[in-house]
Amino acid sequence: MNNPHPRLGRAGDIEVGRRSFLGMIAAGAAVIGVPSLLSACGTGAKSVDPTDAAKVSAGVLPAFVPVEYAKPDFASVKGSTPGYAKIPSPLVQSVKTKPGKGSTFTAMTPLWGTIPPVAGNKYYEAVNGMLGSTIKFQISDGNTYGDKLATTLASAKDVPDWVCVPTWNVPPRFGSEIVPHLFQDLTDFLSGDNVKKYPNLANIPTAAWKYGVFNNRLYALPFPGEILTDATFYRKDVVDAKGIDASQVKTADDLLALAKELTGGKVWGAEDLWTTATQMFAVVPKWKLVDGKLVNRVETDEYREALEWNRKLFASGSVHPDAVAANAGEAKSRFQSGKTLIASDGVGGWHEALRDNLANNPDYAQQPFAPLTGTSGTAPVLWQANPVNIFSFLKKNDDKAKIEELLALANLLAAPFGTTEFDTINNGVEGVHFTRDKDGLPVPTKLAATELQPTYTFLVDGPVANSFVQYPGFVEAYCTWMAGAAQVVQEPLFFAEQIVEPPQYASLGQPFTDLEKDYARGRKSSSDLDAAIKTWQSSGGDQLRDFYQKILDSEQ
Repeated sequence: MNNPHPRLGRAGDIEVGRRSFLGMIAAGAAVIGVPSLLSACGTGAKSVDPTDAAKVSAGVLPAFVPVEYAKPDFASVKGSTPGYAKIPSPLVQSVKTKPGKGSTFTAMTPLWGTIPPVAGNKYYEAVNGMLGSTIKFQISDGNTYGDKLATTLASAKDVPDWVCVPTWNVPPRFGSEIVPHLFQDLTDFLSGDNVKKYPNLANIPTAAWKYGVFNNRLYALPFPGEILTDATFYRKDVVDAKGIDASQVKTADDLLALAKELTGGKVWGAEDLWTTATQMFAVVPKWKLVDGKLVNRVETDEYREALEWNRKLFASGSVHPDAVAANAGEAKSRFQSGKTLIASDGVGGWHEALRDNLANNPDYAQQPFAPLTGTSGTAPVLWQANPVNIFSFLKKNDDKAKIEELLALANLLAAPFGTTEFDTINNGVEGVHFTRDKDGLPVPTKLAATELQPTYTFLVDGPVANSFVQYPGFVEAYCTWMAGAAQVVQEPLFFAEQIVEPPQYASLGQPFTDLEKDYARGRKSSSDLDAAIKTWQSSGGDQLRDFYQKILDSEQ
């Protein structure tokens, strides 16, 4: 996430911390965070009515009114990310007058990078000047943001006016107690046609808003995500030089064979490919419906097959020794330096790798495989990602004018690619934070590395688009790959539903996170999986199944 350079666009930037989050929720964890807070809200566990847990009544969600300030060069296909191969000229000013009233608001956000100085920061001055009000940031290290968030939410008086909440940092009882006690209900401000007062907010897709509904009321401002957030990459420059046609890799067996073929000397074929395994075998994110009965992902044949395949990969000797030792922190470095040649990563890692390597290695290239299938002769399936991985909340306030002012600021911050607002928020001030090269592309100055970090974008953002035009051929390659992958994307059960689970189920999934690591390394077997499933069922898994079954029944 550390990106000291001005951004021309955004596509899947938010990856840090997300994998551990997904591992926890996989087998029924409610939410993750610090287990004890809520001193301001009460600590007694409340009974959650399953039929209300995911309910979204008619009229709660904002109307969707799409607006296009610049026509994409690569159109969206079945929800895939659209792309821009060039910067449009001229840029459009989407908000004609400053929306702010000269107020000062506080905002809490994470940052995976060096926290910029506040005093004399010309980037803050430019964006706040554009807003007409001042946002004073309380920035915390993204790697420990969950701890900071929990501490802040434990005391109502410490809550800033605007709070960013990554979904992997959501604490227990968040939806049932924290949200209604601390944050502003935005339903009456944004539902239906009310959102048309804020055209850039109305441009955000419905699914992203739906994920911000808690207890049948709209609370969150979204940071929309992509339909796919993970891919399996190979070092295209190295693999091509070996005369290997990676497009012929179509199945799990093909991938295993390639990893073995690429291993030799001081090069290993792969990193830990557990995420890849779950994708190839179409392991559901959480639940699937089998003969009318809910089956948790850890109970499925697909989950077992993914475990077995990853064990075969490790046993083949194709996994780098440091990955075998669970040193995941250096996986990107190993892959980008050519010590490993196949790796799972978030899709945002693609352009970041180009940013970090092209200057010293102009031939550097990585490419995701087309969707792979676990079994020859079967079509691949990819499960659509959550529509939002980060959202933000406004502190509860009886002053309606203040809430409306904050929403007007959010409307400007949600301006999409092709607007002057997007350009300033992402690139800063021309002549100060960037200059333009002969092709008109922004080139960051030294000051940009000090002052300009993602801050405002963590409060709200417009629809996702890929516009990293500074990397020749990247936007086309990315959009072409995702458009192809979109053909096999399916919505999982309970897609885009913000379900508030009873807190007693929060730790159910942890044993499987540990088992997945041990299984790959030969320390656990199928019998251990059987035992873990039985323990999960008797420790609350069956009750959690009943909870979701009631939700499912209420929706049919």
